[in-house]
Amino acid sequence: MAKKGRRKHIPQRTCVVCRRTFPKRELNRIVRGPEGDVHVDPTGKAPGRGAYLCNDLACWEKAATGSFLDRALKTSLTPAQRAALQAELERRKALLAQTSDNG
Repeated sequence: MAKKGRRKHIPQRTCVVCRRTFPKRELNRIVRGPEGDVHVDPTGKAPGRGAYLCNDLACWEKAATGSFLDRALKTSLTPAQRAALQAELERRKALLAQTSDNG
């Protein structure tokens, strides 16, 4: 007999900048790997300590320049890691501009 009315559990995560809660799949995971490298994890399954950012560009800007990710990942981001996050931010801005131009 099948259970009626039971919904599947949807994991929730919090953006480290704005502190709003979203379903895990709607957030972007930034991970500090076992060797200390920090990068965007598109699969959400890379090993290491993770922190989540929402899709709001303001949150990405604050994360790239502030200490939000330092605290969440329990490390100090190097200038190269911050530059990589800034490059990801610029890529997202370009994609957003491209989609708004198309329609």
